[in-house]
Amino acid sequence: MVLMGSRSGALSWLVLSAVVIALDQLTKHLALANLQPYESHEVISGLLSWTLAFNPGAAFSFLAGADGWQRWLFTALAVGVSAGLAFWLSRLPRSDWRNAAPLALIIGGAVGNLADRLRFGHVTDFIDFYWGNAHWPAFNIADSAICVGAVALALFSFAGGKEQGKRG
Repeated sequence: MVLMGSRSGALSWLVLSAVVIALDQLTKHLALANLQPYESHEVISGLLSWTLAFNPGAAFSFLAGADGWQRWLFTALAVGVSAGLAFWLSRLPRSDWRNAAPLALIIGGAVGNLADRLRFGHVTDFIDFYWGNAHWPAFNIADSAICVGAVALALFSFAGGKEQGKRG
């Protein structure tokens, strides 16, 4: 078992990616089955609604108005970034959760949105946070995993540098 663990590195963290993908696809399926596009269903008054929306672009609808080529650009980026992060993950020790967990979250989020792009040509969003008339762009579980993973990776890298400085 130790031999297998040392060879696979932190790839076992891809189980977390699979959980993110499954939750993302399940919640998107539920949103598609139960919501009408762009019709809000208030969950928490003045703060949260379920609002089905479709994004052919990237974060914050970047390039959403392009002629369709962006689908393939973002598909290629998701595949390339996921492969690169999986390679990075394979080089980490399994116990390095401060790097492995955030990378697994980002991979899961990227693949969750990639599945939508390949199936529908756009990403399905349904979580709508707002305050008064100010709405955050609609998002989904995959987007959340990417953001949490990226922030955690940045925070842990700063904390890791301080710990190394104290030891060295």
